[in-house]
Amino acid sequence: MRIYTIILLFFIPLLSFSQNKFTISGTLKDKANGETLFGATVFLKGTSLGTTTNEYGFYSLTAPRGNYTLSVSYIGYQPIEKGIVLNKNIKFNTDLSEDINVLDEVIISTEESKKVNLRSPQMSTTKISSQTIKQIPVVLGEVDVIKSIQLLPGVTNAGEGASGFNVRGGAEDQNLILLDEAIIYNASHLFGFFSVFNNDAIKDVKLYKGGIPAKFGGRVSSVLDVRQKDGNNKEFKLTGGIGLISSRLTAEAPLFGDKGSFLVAGRASYANIFLALANNENRVGFYDLNLKTNYQLNDKNRLFFSAYFGNDDVNFTNSFFNSYGNLSTNLRWNHIFNDKLFSNLSAIYSRYNYDLQLEFVGLDWLSRIDNYNLKYDIDYYLNDKLKFDFGVSGIYYKFNPGEIRKLTPQSSINEDFLDKKFAIEAGIYGSLEHKISKNLTAMYGLRYSYFNRFGSQVLNTYANDLPVIYNPTLGIYERAEPTGQVNYEDKESIASFGNIEPRFALSYQLNEKSSIKTSYNRMAQYLHLISNTTSATPLDIWAPSGEFLKPQIADQYAIGYFRNFKDNMYSIETETYYKTVKNRVDYINGAELIAQNTIERETLNGNARAYGLEFLLRKNKGDFTGWIAYTLSKSEQRTLGGLAGGPGLNNGDWYNTPFDRTHDLSVTGNYKYNNEWTFNANFVFQTGRPITYPNGQFQYNGLSIPTYSTRNADRLPSYNRLDVSATLKPKNNKNRKWQSEWVFGIYNLYSRRNAASISFGVNNQTGANEAERTSIFGITPSVTYNFKF
Repeated sequence: MRIYTIILLFFIPLLSFSQNKFTISGTLKDKANGETLFGATVFLKGTSLGTTTNEYGFYSLTAPRGNYTLSVSYIGYQPIEKGIVLNKNIKFNTDLSEDINVLDEVIISTEESKKVNLRSPQMSTTKISSQTIKQIPVVLGEVDVIKSIQLLPGVTNAGEGASGFNVRGGAEDQNLILLDEAIIYNASHLFGFFSVFNNDAIKDVKLYKGGIPAKFGGRVSSVLDVRQKDGNNKEFKLTGGIGLISSRLTAEAPLFGDKGSFLVAGRASYANIFLALANNENRVGFYDLNLKTNYQLNDKNRLFFSAYFGNDDVNFTNSFFNSYGNLSTNLRWNHIFNDKLFSNLSAIYSRYNYDLQLEFVGLDWLSRIDNYNLKYDIDYYLNDKLKFDFGVSGIYYKFNPGEIRKLTPQSSINEDFLDKKFAIEAGIYGSLEHKISKNLTAMYGLRYSYFNRFGSQVLNTYANDLPVIYNPTLGIYERAEPTGQVNYEDKESIASFGNIEPRFALSYQLNEKSSIKTSYNRMAQYLHLISNTTSATPLDIWAPSGEFLKPQIADQYAIGYFRNFKDNMYSIETETYYKTVKNRVDYINGAELIAQNTIERETLNGNARAYGLEFLLRKNKGDFTGWIAYTLSKSEQRTLGGLAGGPGLNNGDWYNTPFDRTHDLSVTGNYKYNNEWTFNANFVFQTGRPITYPNGQFQYNGLSIPTYSTRNADRLPSYNRLDVSATLKPKNNKNRKWQSEWVFGIYNLYSRRNAASISFGVNNQTGANEAERTSIFGITPSVTYNFKF
């Protein structure tokens, strides 16, 4: 009850109610398919009163009694205006029609939406439509959510062919990735070449880099919130595409008249067919399935059910087999209490599992994570100045870090079962958006998170509680020997943590075209990806915080300037940020992480910091649209010896994280030549990622032993490439039910051989030391046929 009291005392002084005011509320949908519109703008012309729809298309707007013109707009849709007499509470549900004149533009912004965005204290956030993602050239023609967000300022990856993404100098595991609210632990297919998100099934994508709302928790770097389409409740629709290595098909249709709808989307690769035709014994493939259905019980209640299943299979010459995948389900209930109060209850299950088989040694490695999540969120539109969000959530985790089994009875592998781990994570939050004056708007947020790791498990104890100690004679950190063991019974608490996570954001509108914003947020992360590679691998494991692995705590500060030019044809966003992270996991030299049951003997807790300047220039209107994104940044880590003694890792000095990119430039353009042809291009330049090179060698018993420079003191060569594509929509598309298009693309147009890695060795013929560069993609053409019916 104590945290409830804290939140109420925090917000009660701000709550005020005005008399002689009335509310207009409702739900906005797509006229063609009945999809709710998230982020649509509702605005009273001639006033400073406006709002946006929530994730389910609901809005509520309160104003004094009077006559108004209500303006409703959404990216890529025809705006509507309606005269209203506000002398009582009004319910106004409406449908918006797509604007065929702007569907091919990358970014569309209406005047009203720009005004609301300038006033909103929300910053460091980017919303991308599926239409925008579709138009960005990508490798092998596979439309990709993850690759698209990497063209935004502050977002990079660990290299070509690497899974995941990095935000503002953070690690991959510091991103919270949600698909219809379900946690996705590995968002990649084929080890990072493609993402798990099928663009045909996606409604919108929102990336929070900073100023993260209080309703989100559990990660310290970013939140990627991906929402699936609800399904067409007007008519049956079929959408699909045929590409070089995969095809996809999506079907959606009404259910129970217009009371409900469903969507089923499937995607599968067929690279195996080409490998077989080439007499290649290797097999590589993936598939995924999206499902969503909903039913409107009445005007105030609606049920949703969504699910996702995806899997990858890799088999090299029948000696190496790897399978991994995600499964998630979510049952949701929307309830509208009245014209000001909206709620959503979600019951969520998600799973990530992987299986590795090495036939040449007879090993079968199995691992899995399960989590069950129950959350309840409330949106309360108090009046024209205050909007209150409140919610609670609880997650139950089951970690199976590894089962090592014999693949055959003849195998010499010693079977082993790593300790299963269990934990719960709970959170409660409150957030208030407060319009202080015509030009000044604030957002106050407070979240309390609680984490409890519990048995049953037998854990080692160590002298002075130090699983890692410093050896001053050798000048290295070593694994301490256990002094005993403690047996924790089923559901007995091993370690628990509680953290208060304040959030604050402020927006001041300088004039009708510009504003400045600032934000601060504290985040706590209780799960750690145990990996000393730059990109996640199937052998990496997730570990909960405990006696020795402490929760990561991040504090991020940001300030930005935002301006629109020439009737919103151009817009500029500039932000600078500073972020610190406590208890970032670091690894001793020679750490052994595979099949490790005592991970605390391989790690030390360090600190990280990142800071930078981001710049985004967009052209929003016309036949030519696009953006220029540039980031100047620094990301470092330091791990001191502390109670373990010694100077710390890397002599206790700050060193570059593997995610540090000093310069990151992306240029994206879209040109509509005519009704048939559209041309797209993007150029990328990045500073090479940090790496540790050998700087010498010595001879020992006839062997050449390398010595290395300080951690990540060197870099790979800089990365750059140019991608282009052209989309042809045949003339006979007009007035036909069957709509089609051809997309021709070239990835890496000038065939730049970017270094994915550099390895060092000795030439067997000359005996000389040499370095060998490995690159993945040269020039790569593609063609894709898309259709809808």
